[in-house]
Amino acid sequence: MGILEKNPGAEKRSVAGIAVKGNKLFIVRRGAGGDLGGKWEFPGGKAEEGESDEAALEREYREELGVRAGVGPLLASSFFAHNGMNFSLNAYRVSFDEKDVRLSEHTEWRWAGLEDIRNLDFADSDRKLLDPLEAELEKQARVQQGKAGARLA
Repeated sequence: MGILEKNPGAEKRSVAGIAVKGNKLFIVRRGAGGDLGGKWEFPGGKAEEGESDEAALEREYREELGVRAGVGPLLASSFFAHNGMNFSLNAYRVSFDEKDVRLSEHTEWRWAGLEDIRNLDFADSDRKLLDPLEAELEKQARVQQGKAGARLA
């Protein structure tokens, strides 16, 4: 699955929420300004001191999207550097009610397939998640197909 739980050089932790609908993922576009202005990304952000990844994601979804998110399993991890600091990035499956989305830090949202995302101006830190995410989502789809086939037998 490509999960890397510890990086001794990581100074900060970031989290990303991966919502899945069919074969599409929920992404948001940052507002203008800053070095990531205008880039697409998975919703999420930095975990605060003493905050679990799950609590950080719940907080970030509430602050950035105005929704209550349910946090599921860890899907993928990566590491990245930003402004001279090293970060670990853990991506979790999330669920929420899209009809309640109210953007506060982003200018737009959409559901996009992995190939669409690969062609967008996507944040480099989140782009590192795409290959392990693709592998994990394909694995989960095969498991679901196997369960459906077993029910029919």
